[in-house]
Amino acid sequence: MGNPYDPYGQQPGYGQQPPAQPGYGQQPPAQPGYGQQPGYGQQPPAQPGYGQQPGYGQQPGYGQQPPAQPGYGQQPQAQPGYGQEVHHHHYGATGQLAEWGSRVGAYLIDYVIIAGPMFVLYILFFLLAGSGEGAAAMIGLLLLSIGGLAAFAASIWMIYQEGTTGQTIGKRQMGIRVVGAQTGQPIGFGMAFLRRICHIVDTIVCGLPIGYLWPLWDERKQTWHDKIVSTLVVRA
Repeated sequence: MGNPYDPYGQQPGYGQQPPAQPGYGQQPPAQPGYGQQPGYGQQPPAQPGYGQQPGYGQQPGYGQQPPAQPGYGQQPQAQPGYGQEVHHHHYGATGQLAEWGSRVGAYLIDYVIIAGPMFVLYILFFLLAGSGEGAAAMIGLLLLSIGGLAAFAASIWMIYQEGTTGQTIGKRQMGIRVVGAQTGQPIGFGMAFLRRICHIVDTIVCGLPIGYLWPLWDERKQTWHDKIVSTLVVRA
């Protein structure tokens, strides 16, 4: 007779093991459908770790090391360390170095602006002085003196412009400017004035303008007075 408690009406024969039943706290065999749980002693399927989210914004599991991330304020790309010099194609922040021809062109423009009027006044003075009239000679001398003062004032103004903006009229026309070799910024009136005085050094070798020609073969295209005051002439 079948066991009334056997749901199928069958009992295992002698020596046979009864069918496996889930133990205490054991989940029934996996059934398809929502909410399926693994049986006792079985490993659950891989789940994301503590705090881990699948897909976008995934976080590392508990005890796992997160992937390397840039620090606070750090750029994703490699940046030079503190105190490390940044090297670009043409000396970093100073920009592209100006060619020697551009420097010569700027110098000639500035020279004509200052020396041109003085040359005209010199001719006028000699014409008036050669007339034999004392009054005319005095007028010529007065005009020459005024012209000299005007040329001096124009020179100081150009030095000021070069120190504060890096450009004189000639340099602005040629698209170049003077900057500090270390800062890449205008050097100020005092250093610009000193730089102008140091032009004397460029002709110190037997009166020849060797220093002016030095940028033709110098790595940083500097004249001697540029090296003394640590300046560069770059494209504006």
